Amino acid sequence: MVKLFDDFFAFMRYCLGYKRNISNVVAGMDWQKLYSFASKQAILGLCFDGIERLGKEYPEELRLNPIGRELLMTWMGKAQQIRRQNRKVNLVASKLFSMLREDGLRCCILKGQGNALMYPNAYSRNPGDIDVWVNASREQITEYAKKHFKLGDDIRYQHIETSVDGVPVELHFFPCTMNNPFYHTRLQKWFKRNADLQCSNVVTLPDGIGEIAIPTTAFNVVYQLTHLYHHFFDEGIGMRQIIDYYYVVNNDELLVIRDTLQRELKHLGLWKFAGAVMYVLHEALGLSEEKMIAPMDEKRGELLLAEILEGGNFGSHFTKYGGFTHQSMAKKFFLKIWRNMHFVRYYPAEALSEPFFRTWHFFWRLKHRRQSLGVFS
Repeated sequence: MVKLFDDFFAFMRYCLGYKRNISNVVAGMDWQKLYSFASKQAILGLCFDGIERLGKEYPEELRLNPIGRELLMTWMGKAQQIRRQNRKVNLVASKLFSMLREDGLRCCILKGQGNALMYPNAYSRNPGDIDVWVNASREQITEYAKKHFKLGDDIRYQHIETSVDGVPVELHFFPCTMNNPFYHTRLQKWFKRNADLQCSNVVTLPDGIGEIAIPTTAFNVVYQLTHLYHHFFDEGIGMRQIIDYYYVVNNDELLVIRDTLQRELKHLGLWKFAGAVMYVLHEALGLSEEKMIAPMDEKRGELLLAEILEGGNFGSHFTKYGGFTHQSMAKKFFLKIWRNMHFVRYYPAEALSEPFFRTWHFFWRLKHRRQSLGVFS
């Protein structure tokens, strides 16, 4: 099993552009298992790009250990589907950004299509929904959403959910939360201090589809780490999210501001988790130590990597912890508490706060849903 994952990790590094010889990896690869792994981790598009490159650089090894025609055709179809979906999400993101800006609301697109721009092929990243951080008050965003979008009767503390042209959209009041109230308060102050610059960082989408504002690299180091941390406790994270973060930190411009970033990570309670993520980036994707934003934490990193390999994309493939991601809401509530108790000795502040935050959030949503019944329609 360890050898199998070593081969997968070597291939992922190759997909990221590493130049090391992987002829032995190609010759011994189990392509069906690689496909299953890539599907579980939502990285089929990126891996197919690597396979196309293999055809040019390792033709002899592929001849001796060929990818079956049926599997290759299936993989190619998935890659084309991912490309089409990326194009559709880009169109909607650009449309939504223009609409909000024309109506006087400053905003930026979080993660998603902004992250895809860091990939060698922006159409190879599995797209998800569109997260839009609107730099306005909760009241302003809510009133705007009621007028312009079809909404359900549910509203969350962090965002409002809707859809545009069939693409799921989340209108964020703020980018992310933390379970611990002390660090959550610090995080929200940090977001407010840095909001204006993120809404001004406008980039062009592929093929001239349009423009969107996306966060700066320095902002993403903190924000996307917080996002990983939040989902680690909520449901789990997968290799797609880790690869996104690889592209964020594998950036020479961060070397100049690393000391500042490290102070912010410590101030926001993210230092230990940063060390775990650096370990995973090094072990799985080959990130060099000179690019790291924190020293590797092997103990916490091994735990994180095991959770990633077991749970897959956003923990949707977990079988342990009672397969909590597929249970009813009530059962999931208690299974999540049981799961997070496994993490108390690694991240006590966040793990012990998680059940309280989730309980509070449940009643907060219940209260606001009752208030909005008949209005969000």
